[in-house]
Amino acid sequence: MHKRVFAGVISISLLQAIAFPAMASSDLSHWITWAVEHDVAKQQIQSQADAMTDAGVASSQWMDPKLKLGVGGLPIDSFALDKDPMTNLSVGLMQQFGRGDTLTLKQQQTREQADSIRKKLGVRALDVRFAMTNLWIEAVYQRNARQLLQQNKALFKELEQYLSMNYGVGVNQAQDVIQAQLQIARVDDKLDANAQVQQRIKAQLSEWLGEQAQSVVPKHYPKWSALQAYLDTQTSSPNYYSALAQHPSVAVVDALIKSNETSIDIANEAYQPQFGVEVMYGNRQATGMNGQPASDLLSVYLTMDIPLFTENRQDKQVSSAQHQLGATKAQRDLLIQQMNAQVEAVRHDRMNLQQRLDRYQNGLLRYAKEKTQAIERGYQNNTSQLDEYIRAASDALSVELEQARLQADLALANAKLSYLLNKF
Repeated sequence: MHKRVFAGVISISLLQAIAFPAMASSDLSHWITWAVEHDVAKQQIQSQADAMTDAGVASSQWMDPKLKLGVGGLPIDSFALDKDPMTNLSVGLMQQFGRGDTLTLKQQQTREQADSIRKKLGVRALDVRFAMTNLWIEAVYQRNARQLLQQNKALFKELEQYLSMNYGVGVNQAQDVIQAQLQIARVDDKLDANAQVQQRIKAQLSEWLGEQAQSVVPKHYPKWSALQAYLDTQTSSPNYYSALAQHPSVAVVDALIKSNETSIDIANEAYQPQFGVEVMYGNRQATGMNGQPASDLLSVYLTMDIPLFTENRQDKQVSSAQHQLGATKAQRDLLIQQMNAQVEAVRHDRMNLQQRLDRYQNGLLRYAKEKTQAIERGYQNNTSQLDEYIRAASDALSVELEQARLQADLALANAKLSYLLNKF
């Protein structure tokens, strides 16, 4: 019994609980697809884009015609409508037209702005995928850690029962039993903390999955096939700008650049004259010079404004539009530059994590196991104390948990790279 218990403590499975999974989790893809399809934010973005499109149609129409009613040539001594031949009752319509191609360009611009908003759907879908993947990875780590803790507790529970039995026959001391019980209590506390974290993760997943989040049981880390295939194509001096240029966030700015280019075209149209037409009909009730009823009147006018003083208006409008275009292009360049820096940082973190994992798998875990075995033999030969053995077993558990954490951190680094390079 004695040897079986201690052999069990030091042989806690290293591969079953924390080995890096070989296959992707199809459940994660299923939940992400469901979350994206039912995302409330998607309808919000779509409605904003539709609103912008409709506003563009409205802004591209001619101004409504103006109706003009009045009395002309009315004598103020009598205010009679039939005394003076110049007196007439007038009704007219005024219509103003767009300046050059301004109306067409405005509709084009609002379509481009609506397109920029719709491209946020891609950003939102990627954000949802990234957030859910991160939570999924944390959930897998917590599940693996819980398995390790439960195995550790079960073995120490068996050890505590064994020591209690020996204490009853005078073989072990009471402090040995108490030490085993203390270790079990510490593991119980870690299990409670673990359960708390898992519940928090499910609560966070409910943002996208609702009540279904409680039934989600993540078991495996994702497989990064698309990311790895892309990274395999990179040379020793990788350049990620081409991939980053395809990111949905950059696509949003690209659409804004098109809109700003159209703003310059609209500003240039301000140099064109704006035309208007006015048609007036005047009814006369007086008698003419020849004694006959005076003829009604018809007036037609063509109006045109002439942009002569352009220095502080049209020129400044064009200059403003050009500056705005330059600012948006700089925003795009800065965004890609920042994302590229993040890619480089995560890539180095990823390499360091892989190196550390190799160190754990090829050295630290073996050393922890050998140390525990050595102390076990010493305890069996009465040259070591039980508390030494318990510390060694606890250290071995800590090493296993640290390796599990590194594997989770590596998965998180892969998720960040997949997000930045759009390679999920």
